[in-house]
Amino acid sequence: MANFSTNDAAELRIGADFRIADVDPGSTPNFKGDKNKLEKEFSEIDDELSELQEMLYANGRASAETAGAVLLVLQGMDTAGKGGVVRHVLGIVDPQGVDLAAFGKPTEEELAHDFLWRIRKKLPRPGRIGVFDRSHYEDVLIHRVHGLSSAEEIERRYGAIVEFERELAESGVRIIKVMLHISPEFQRENLEERLERADKHWKYNPGDVTERGYWEEYQEAYEIALRRTSTDFAPWYCVPGDNKPYARMVVKYLLLDALRSMDLEWPEPDFDVEEEKRRLAES
Repeated sequence: MANFSTNDAAELRIGADFRIADVDPGSTPNFKGDKNKLEKEFSEIDDELSELQEMLYANGRASAETAGAVLLVLQGMDTAGKGGVVRHVLGIVDPQGVDLAAFGKPTEEELAHDFLWRIRKKLPRPGRIGVFDRSHYEDVLIHRVHGLSSAEEIERRYGAIVEFERELAESGVRIIKVMLHISPEFQRENLEERLERADKHWKYNPGDVTERGYWEEYQEAYEIALRRTSTDFAPWYCVPGDNKPYARMVVKYLLLDALRSMDLEWPEPDFDVEEEKRRLAES
């Protein structure tokens, strides 16, 4: 009997009354079991997920005009495990069918345009799964916390994001938005590990400690942004992240659910199969 399902993952979707304080970062909603059961459940859907992703990629190769795409948006405080999700969840699929974009501090060229300009350039191509490690939401979260834009501009951006995502959905892109919700204690442990281990030093950024001083402000900014921009066509899921294997499992099931919803089939060949069999046999 399965210990987790796509329906269980879907229940982490936020509602209109969402409060981030109500989500325990160390919890594992809808999953009861030990580490072994968690590992089993994590790999239980690998074959189906891999096949559906290959179908999606094949449709993109066959007809870019009609093939859809999937966009997975990952947000969270520093050390929330966004990179780990990418490695463990997408590690089983064909890398040719994955478009990964990591958004850091905007360049001078990017700042000269609207905040969505650089995002549009990195959208997944037809037939592919796109992953945003951080995203257009940085431009409301950081700007709200540090006062980099006026309240009026931030409000405009919420609306612009909703319309942007509506446009994507109407073009055939399935959108999954995940906030990996961790505790400050969990982040401290991760930062300490990065300082203690030489092989983790490259991951350490002194600015992460500075940003910890704004923890409550970020929680408020996330709560507002998620409530303002979670829609039927681009829902947000708040996933407890202190248990990394659990968080990765939830994201994998959300991805599976999105691919299932596309009713994918193998594309029809543009050649006569029987004739090609004959020609091959005679060659």
